[in-house]
Amino acid sequence: MEFIRTEIPDVVLVRPRVFRDARGYFFESYNKRDFDAALGPVEFVQDNQSRSVYGVVRGLHYQKGDACQAKLVHVISGTVLDVAVDIRRGSPTFGRHVAIELSAESGLMLFIPRGFAHGFSVLSDEAVFQYKCDNLYDPVAEGAIAWDDPALAIDWRLPRESVILSEKDRHHPRLADVAELFEY
Repeated sequence: MEFIRTEIPDVVLVRPRVFRDARGYFFESYNKRDFDAALGPVEFVQDNQSRSVYGVVRGLHYQKGDACQAKLVHVISGTVLDVAVDIRRGSPTFGRHVAIELSAESGLMLFIPRGFAHGFSVLSDEAVFQYKCDNLYDPVAEGAIAWDDPALAIDWRLPRESVILSEKDRHHPRLADVAELFEY
């Protein structure tokens, strides 16, 4: 596996070694020894999967306090634009984001550390998205930021009229209006 630091160095692109032949392909999507050597110890305790259609934007979500989560995300089928926003007050990259296209074809994965809001947009007809979390989900600790916060200037690579949101994701505050974030 290759671990590639992004423009926000704590967010890491993971390129697995893919073995392809006439039967298809094989790759290791997670190896604790390699991840610990590259990123420090991370113990994943929950896996999640979602299926979404073109135009869906999920996010920007995070877990607050003791329920905060690091995530390792990848696409099982289709293509998404994956976004991680630094919401660690005092960080030199606070309010900045990384946006990386992930697809089943590329096999690329993204590691998003604690202290980041996360979301993605579906660019293909359908996408199956999977992520590992290092902490259990706690509905009481949900936090979120508006997907279209103008201060974040995220290009979701979708026409605005094509965006499909959950009712919940339509009403999140802008980053500047969120009281409880993370300290760097």
